[in-house]
Amino acid sequence: MRRRLRSLGSVALLLTLVLASSSAIAQRSSLRAPNVVEISAQLVTSGQPSADALAGLGAQGFGAVVYLAPPTVSDAVRDEAAIVARQGLVYVNIPIRFDSPTEADFDVFAAVLRGLAGRKVLVHCQVNMRASVMVFLYRTIVAKEDPRIAYDSVTRIWAPEGPWKQLIHEQLRRHRIDFEPL
Repeated sequence: MRRRLRSLGSVALLLTLVLASSSAIAQRSSLRAPNVVEISAQLVTSGQPSADALAGLGAQGFGAVVYLAPPTVSDAVRDEAAIVARQGLVYVNIPIRFDSPTEADFDVFAAVLRGLAGRKVLVHCQVNMRASVMVFLYRTIVAKEDPRIAYDSVTRIWAPEGPWKQLIHEQLRRHRIDFEPL
């Protein structure tokens, strides 16, 4: 009888943990967008959210949106700046060309993110490629996080190549950070 009660207690504990875990996952993934990665409670990256998803950011506690693609890309939300501003959120567009990201792009991004300290920020682009790399560089260079841990959020989305891989190498070298992404 005791064994059965202990077994039932274990099942109840397991069920409680599963429910709590699924609740936490549901809270983390409340942003409806492709390739959402929650870096922290204050920083989230993603691909392009829909207009409806953008309209719900204020209710989710976001205080700012940083968009890293040119507003002229084919899947951009036409009125993104207005949708975000209507909620009282800060909106910043840094139109980084996918085929040629630069040191200046990173410097502007880092200054913007520093200026948004204390706010919950969504950093997005079309697919979360630009956003994942820029946030990785910020976390590693500015926030002094371990690059091995920070790079995990990039590899959830893609393996940077070409000009993005070059930008990572150049920025890490410039800031004397010894890390070699795969």
